Amino acid sequence: MPRNWRQIAWWMRRSFAGIIAAVPLWLGPAAAHAATITVSTKTIAGANRAQPQLVHMLRLTGRIEAGDAEKLREILAKLPRWSGTPPDMPSAFIELSSIGGDLTEGLQIGELLRKFRVSAVVRKRDLCLSSCALALLGGNVHRVPSVYPEDCNVEVGGKVAFHNISLNRNGLREITSDDPVASRLQGFADARGGAALLVRYAAQMGLPPNFVASMIGRPVEDFQYIETVEQFLSFRVCPIGLGRPQVTLDVQAANICSNATGAPDSSSSMQVTPIAAVHARRYLLERLQANMQSSKAKGRLAAQLADGAVMRVKAEIDRLYEDLRAAGVALPDIVGPTFEVGRTRSGSYETICYVSLSAEDPDSFDVVLQGPRGLSEPPHQPPTNSRRLFLFNRADVINRRP
Repeated sequence: MPRNWRQIAWWMRRSFAGIIAAVPLWLGPAAAHAATITVSTKTIAGANRAQPQLVHMLRLTGRIEAGDAEKLREILAKLPRWSGTPPDMPSAFIELSSIGGDLTEGLQIGELLRKFRVSAVVRKRDLCLSSCALALLGGNVHRVPSVYPEDCNVEVGGKVAFHNISLNRNGLREITSDDPVASRLQGFADARGGAALLVRYAAQMGLPPNFVASMIGRPVEDFQYIETVEQFLSFRVCPIGLGRPQVTLDVQAANICSNATGAPDSSSSMQVTPIAAVHARRYLLERLQANMQSSKAKGRLAAQLADGAVMRVKAEIDRLYEDLRAAGVALPDIVGPTFEVGRTRSGSYETICYVSLSAEDPDSFDVVLQGPRGLSEPPHQPPTNSRRLFLFNRADVINRRP
C-alpha cells in the first residue's frame, strides 16, 4: 500500500487500466435530478457557556449533479453574517443526505464548505455516500474551542461511505457512440482526471496518505463506511450521540494510553495498575524527582521538588503539584481515578503512561508519557470536539454499517 503522495501518484499511473474497468462516483453528466438545497435558521449552544448563537442551517438532499456546486456557492455568498457572531464560528451548518453522484461536483462542494467555513453533518436517518461523503470531509470545520455535540459531523446511525470512482457509461456512448477507440481514450482520460482530482482534494483536506489508493483499489460495489474509531480519528470526523464504552475504567485508561501514543500494539496487551487517589500526586512527583534533569522545574519549584520535608505534607504536595503543572511540567490533571499503564517486554516491565480520568464526564481525562528522559506530553491529542473517542479501542465499531 502506498505510504505517501509520491508513491500514490506512481501507484495510480500503474492502475489506470483497473480504474477504467471499474465502472458509483460519476465522472460525466447524468440524467437524474439535481440536489435540492433548503435554508433555515436555528439556535445552537455557544462556546464556553456563552450566549446561544443564531446560525444558518442548510440541507442538501438528492443526487449530486452538474451545477449543484455553483448553486450552493450562490447561496453561501448571499448568507448574511449575524452580528455578534465570534470570528471562528462556522458561517453556516449543512445537513447532507445524498447517495452521491458527480465526482467533480462533490469535490467542489467540499471545497466550498471549507472556503466558506460551513460545518457539515449527517443525521442518524440519513445516507451520505460516494461524492457526498467526500463533500462531508470538506465540511469538517468547527469552532475553537469546539462544543460537543454541536460541532460534530455524524450522528450515530447516519451512514457515511466511500467507494471507487466509475464512469458514466451513458455519457460515453452519447459522445463517442460511433468510435469505440475514442470511447476508450475518453474513458482513460476521464479516469486519470478523476484520480488526479481525488489526490489533490485529499491533500487539501489533510486526509490519510493511503486514502486515495485504498479507495480506487476497491471493487466498485464495496463501500468503505466510517464505522470504527480508527476511521473517525483518521478522517477527523466527530460522532454525535456516542456514549461511554461499556468497559471498566482501567480498560479505558489503557485505550487512552494506546491512542495517545499511537502504539501499534493493542491496548489489551497493556498492564494497568490503579494508583490510590490519596497518593496519586505524591507518586507522580516521585516519578518526576527521578528525572529532575529533564523536567521543566526550575528555581524555587525545583528546590521544593527535591525537598523531602515538602513531600511528607499532603497540602504542600498538592500545592507543589499544581504549581508545577502551571509552570508547564508534564503532569496529568488529576480528575478522577488514576492509573499507571505499562507493558512487559523480554521479561522486563516498563511504564508507558499515567492516566487520570473522570468517572462521570467521558470527555474529562488527562495523560502523560513516561519515557527514558522522564515525563512528557503525548504525541497524539484527542479531538477537541469528541475527546471521548480516546476511551475506545481503535478497532471498536461505533457506527455499524447497514
